[in-house]
Amino acid sequence: MFNVSEIVNLQVSCVAEWHRSPIENPHEDLLGLVCQQHQFNYQLWHQEDIARSPEVSDAQIATVKRAIDRLNQLRNDWIERIDDWITRYLEENKIVAPTDAKQNSETPGSMIDRLSIVAIRIYHLEEQLERSDVEPSHLEKVGHRIAICRLQQAELGQCLTDLILELEAGRKRHRTYRQFKMYNDPTMNPYLYQRQALKAS
Repeated sequence: MFNVSEIVNLQVSCVAEWHRSPIENPHEDLLGLVCQQHQFNYQLWHQEDIARSPEVSDAQIATVKRAIDRLNQLRNDWIERIDDWITRYLEENKIVAPTDAKQNSETPGSMIDRLSIVAIRIYHLEEQLERSDVEPSHLEKVGHRIAICRLQQAELGQCLTDLILELEAGRKRHRTYRQFKMYNDPTMNPYLYQRQALKAS
């Protein structure tokens, strides 16, 4: 179906490249979806950094909060697109798991999302190792966290590999879990539709 190592390598290399150059997505098909989803996480990470700055004005925080909401919506939309791609792959290859086959609580798209965040976290932790204004204890703490994150990345990658093999063999069922985020929908968010009703009255 796909190579998990290729996905992890894409996420790691893109984080480094995007810190040097404008964000680009040269990939197609599944890798194009993975790269786009990774991009939303990358942008989300940096918007959240801005929101936590004590020097940012209230007006700027409001703008950043709206950007965070939009990016988080897109991040979840693309998790679903990745899972939909897997659904199509299974259907096109006539892979049908029996109705009593087990199903993961976490989809491949969600696992790819977690790998994306780990890749971004590792990059920013490694930035800390380049600082000359910190105590050795800080660098030691950072090194310890990097080791844990790399272990989590490797273990999660293996879990994803195992799940893909099970799906391809028809031993597990796959389903796209719809997030149905309500806060961005003016017909679902009570604050938004109640305000709209007040304006109309």
